[in-house]
Amino acid sequence: MLKIIGAVFIIVATTWTGFEASRHLTERPRQLRQLKSALQSLEAEIMYGHTPLHEAARRLASQLSKPISWFFESFSKKLTNSETTVKDAWEESLQEVWKLTALKQGEYEIMKQFGETLGRHDRFSQQKQIRLALTHLEREEADAYDKQLRYEKMMKSLGFLSGLLLVILLM
Repeated sequence: MLKIIGAVFIIVATTWTGFEASRHLTERPRQLRQLKSALQSLEAEIMYGHTPLHEAARRLASQLSKPISWFFESFSKKLTNSETTVKDAWEESLQEVWKLTALKQGEYEIMKQFGETLGRHDRFSQQKQIRLALTHLEREEADAYDKQLRYEKMMKSLGFLSGLLLVILLM
């Protein structure tokens, strides 16, 4: 009886691990779409609303879902509450929130490079920088979606099957 309970716990734990890995693959394209949407909204605020950067970031934080909203909220607070440059506030916010996202190093580098140009140019040059970042994020989103299609189901199955193998080996 004790062996059966242990076997059930092992299978449940490994299956849960497989589903968590699968969830990570599902979250990445969704968060990339949110990030692209946020940059498009930022472009509209800059180009047509003539909104200050801290106000635009605050508005974006209220429109987006977590964890992307946490990034823009942190960015807005850093711009208003401390004497820092836009670049430093952007990078600090990225570092704080990035570990809470499902995004990878490639997206981090794209966002970091975009932050280096943010607030340094006129509106039209800034629009070009936003479009460039959006193009790079679209490429990353296509890659993430491809990986999701390819590996999501496999991760779920692998979790369950590895638990089953472990139970068989231990019996």
